[in-house]
Amino acid sequence: MRLRFTGEIWFWCGPAPFHFVTVPPVESEMIGEVASVVTYGWGMIPASVTIGSTTVTTALWPKDGGYIVPVKKLLQDREGIGVDDVVEIVLDIDA
Repeated sequence: MRLRFTGEIWFWCGPAPFHFVTVPPVESEMIGEVASVVTYGWGMIPASVTIGSTTVTTALWPKDGGYIVPVKKLLQDREGIGVDDVVEIVLDIDA
């Protein structure tokens, strides 16, 4: 499954700081339809994330009935992006 969407990078200061983009509702619903087949536990969904010309592997996190995409430091550094930037994400999930 390949999804493409845009979203704003936001900062979460939990036990460890992370940067995320929220998956829009329609795309979250599509992910939810395959979640039981692809999750490896705790609702985490393995995925490849591409922003610009950089692709990394990660896992989507379930949040508030949808999903959020961690934006790794490698992506931030290579693409020159940060909090409040709006980015286009290509999300690949092996379903």
